[in-house]
Amino acid sequence: QVQVVESGGGLVQAGGSLRLSCAASGSTFSGYCMGWFRQAPGKEREFVAAINWSGTKTAIADSLKGRFVISRDGYKNTMYLQMNSLKPEDTAVYSCALARDPLPSSRVRAYDYWGQGTQVTVSS
Repeated sequence: QVQVVESGGGLVQAGGSLRLSCAASGSTFSGYCMGWFRQAPGKEREFVAAINWSGTKTAIADSLKGRFVISRDGYKNTMYLQMNSLKPEDTAVYSCALARDPLPSSRVRAYDYWGQGTQVTVSS
């Protein structure tokens, strides 16, 4: 059974950094991509970043380029989201997901497996 588990959320002051991790298990994932999405209270889920399984292709939301970096460790089936210069508007539940797509996808509906999410709160 495929499982996706996030970790690394928490409370941070504005300007600080956090690194989120996402571990996938339960299958072989060649040909998949992994993505991060976030949802703030009262708002729709939005794309943050995605990476293909080999780690050679990435996609990041335009508004987050320069602050967020996505990467993965192939030996550990784990993906990371390094978030720098955090702002209060980055406060949200961040969710990790897997899609049967060899290219990084920004479409929510492309993703088949989702984690429970991890809360990120940025205080001003």
